[in-house]
Amino acid sequence: MIPEIEKKSTKEIKAFQEELLKKLLQYINENSQYYQRVFKDNNIDVSGIASLEGLTKIPVTTKDQLQQYNDEFVCVPKNKIIDYVTTSGTLGEPVTFALTDNDLERLAYNEAISFACAGVDGEDVMQLMTTMDRRFMAGLAYFLGARKLGAGIIRVGSGIPELQWDSIKKFKPTYLICVPSFLLKLIEFAQQHSIDLNSTSVKGAICIGESIRNQDFSLNVLATKIKASWDIDLYSTYASTEMSTAFNECEQHQGGHHHPELIIAEILDENDLPVKEGAVGELVITTLGVEAMPLLRFKTGDMVQSHVSPCACGRNTVRLGPVVGRKKQMIKYKGTTLYPPAMYNVLNHFSEVESFIIEISHNDFGTDEILIKIATNNPSEAFLTEIKDHFRAKLRVLPRIEFHDKKELAILRFPKMSRKPVELIDKRIY
Repeated sequence: MIPEIEKKSTKEIKAFQEELLKKLLQYINENSQYYQRVFKDNNIDVSGIASLEGLTKIPVTTKDQLQQYNDEFVCVPKNKIIDYVTTSGTLGEPVTFALTDNDLERLAYNEAISFACAGVDGEDVMQLMTTMDRRFMAGLAYFLGARKLGAGIIRVGSGIPELQWDSIKKFKPTYLICVPSFLLKLIEFAQQHSIDLNSTSVKGAICIGESIRNQDFSLNVLATKIKASWDIDLYSTYASTEMSTAFNECEQHQGGHHHPELIIAEILDENDLPVKEGAVGELVITTLGVEAMPLLRFKTGDMVQSHVSPCACGRNTVRLGPVVGRKKQMIKYKGTTLYPPAMYNVLNHFSEVESFIIEISHNDFGTDEILIKIATNNPSEAFLTEIKDHFRAKLRVLPRIEFHDKKELAILRFPKMSRKPVELIDKRIY
């Protein structure tokens, strides 16, 4: 199930997107209170923008603007809105997104072709290990996508390894949709209860919310640990509520494929200019086909690298590498630039680390400080030294590291109203 446009030449894909862009600009100019003001304040005649390069004439849209003018982005009357979702609020106050019936159909199409990227088809059964409630878009998208694709889906929800294994035994899913670190919990439960991992029906997992690859597409520490015990295929996926679109790996595992019928992707530097090919920059997206709340040049805050060589799967679309980190979460520490995922990878090396929280703050001199709080059953000085040595070897810097009670960390990791565990607390004042 590869959409024909994704097999076209780069030139044909660009021309296709430019036609969709012209329609989008006309639609926004007629229906979006927020963008009408942007166009007026900047003397922009959208009818004169006919190419992807012409997008640079339009100012970027930031998360702050989306939060401050949330309702002004809505382009449809209230009686056309079918569903409301909110962002997770990782980098600020949650933002509400309204969806029409057409938007839900687009969401289903996106997830169907994204699952197909990972080899899922109508003969498969998927086990959903994330919530569909709490105004969470992802769980709804996965359900709609499986339905669109014709695959079966088991809505188990998050957590509870015993219930997950009960469902695996009863319904024999072929794919799991889950946070990859939870697979380690499933592995631990299986080993404790004499479940033969490699004789189950499961052949693959769609991994959400956490990275499973290094920048060269090799498996990172977390994924290597999973594969050492459970020989299933792992597929990474990158998405967000704002995009209403996913970038999923295919069987080649060389980055998440761009769907040109759904989104325009730019990678920009700190001056909002395109980076050189292959350089890391901030992903900026323009949604295509969204009816209720389309976004124009929205800054995701995610630092990524693009890959443009044709993929052996037959798609000629751009691929995104693993997210390097969030732009706002960049840390300047002792002369080194760090992103939290690099520290997660170091900590995931140790099976004795049961959970952790990374706290970032400013010291008296206004520079960044890092405190890592770890819960473990082995809080020895020797183990602390081992962790410190690993940080020095892998990152060439040593943050402050402390052992803490597991229950204390659980309160920090699962605050009220949170839909997913918190691993980073940023106390810096900007």
